[in-house]
Amino acid sequence: MIQAKRRRMQVKSILTIVLAMMLSFEGMAQSATGQDQKSNPITTAVPFLLLCPDSRMGGMGETGVAVLNDGNAQHWNQSKYVFSENKGGFSASYSPWLQGLNVKGIALAYMSAYGKIGDRHAVSGSLRFFSMGEMTLTDNFGNNIKTDKPFEMALDFGYTLRLIDNLSMGVTGRFIASKLASWSSDNSIRPGYAGAVDVSLFYTKEFRSHKLKESRLNFGLSISNIGNKVSYTKNEDRLTRNFLPANFRAGIAYTMKIDEYNKLTFAFDLNKLLVPTNPTYARDSTGALIQKPGGETGEYEIEKGKDPYEINAAGAVFVSWFDAPGGFVEEMKEFIENFGIEYSYNNLLFIRTGFFNEAKTKGNRKYMTFGVGIKYSIFTIDAAYILPVSGRNHPLENTVRFTVSFDFGAANTKKLSAN
Repeated sequence: MIQAKRRRMQVKSILTIVLAMMLSFEGMAQSATGQDQKSNPITTAVPFLLLCPDSRMGGMGETGVAVLNDGNAQHWNQSKYVFSENKGGFSASYSPWLQGLNVKGIALAYMSAYGKIGDRHAVSGSLRFFSMGEMTLTDNFGNNIKTDKPFEMALDFGYTLRLIDNLSMGVTGRFIASKLASWSSDNSIRPGYAGAVDVSLFYTKEFRSHKLKESRLNFGLSISNIGNKVSYTKNEDRLTRNFLPANFRAGIAYTMKIDEYNKLTFAFDLNKLLVPTNPTYARDSTGALIQKPGGETGEYEIEKGKDPYEINAAGAVFVSWFDAPGGFVEEMKEFIENFGIEYSYNNLLFIRTGFFNEAKTKGNRKYMTFGVGIKYSIFTIDAAYILPVSGRNHPLENTVRFTVSFDFGAANTKKLSAN
């Protein structure tokens, strides 16, 4: 029992370090019991899967589920691919992290590609790699043992089917590997592996307008990262398995082509993690946590909320909508709002801005985004910048990130009805 408890403490310590480094949450230092309800963010394994990988959507407040002509739709909503203006494309993005702190070696690299098969089918894939620099491991006396280079990566492939003229559906399979550390005192630490699935829908409709050259409304829905729990210990038990960042995303985008040269797109997304919320644990008269009768060491009595160790990954997709210990009010605070605007001149120059808003008790990430893009023939380069407005640092603050993409051939896409 003592060894099992030690393994859980090692795994939790590693996860806490990585999560704090990646997400910079205010509440990341709180107890994993979630007792402090003033700040109760949801934590998961491999949160890098939720990071915005590309500069176009990064400049639009990370709104991506319903915006058309997106070469990186594999991350946001792969069912958009069959409505692309091109037959295929390739994109590569690079986002250095913590540059404002002069930290080296931490970055997110992302590559994606897609190809349309006729007018109704598309296949796609992507590779995501998150490097965490170097980590020096020491023993209890502070002596250096070895230098580790932790990283996380995900490889996925998707298929999209155009169901009817205006509606499409996509499915993606994903393999995930997370190597946070390669050594522990009892040799129990190992990389974490998982498999996951995304399912998405996309609907687009063109409207007639006497004052506009074109008017189009899009709706998107995506449920991503539904898969098994991740463990970082060889002798795993249920207390060391961690949820993937399963996520619900729904959004709307409206594009108005004012004339032959000028076009505006407005987008709005809602996000919610489909992961159990940390419950409130019961305490005795001295303030100590109460051990759960018959439970393993480290399991405690719950005062409000659901026991996350009793919920599997599939059940969490449903339970996560009503499990917050603070009730409906706290549940609503788990939604993240994203707003974005893109101006296009002659499909050559793009100017973007947006806003990312998260509740104070769920992480308090609030920042404005800015972006520009230049397109020449089949080649496009995009850049994005983040400006925090919550009075706290962001891993991408003072950092410009870039995306380079190539389009292959204009698609002979079937014209949508405008009635």
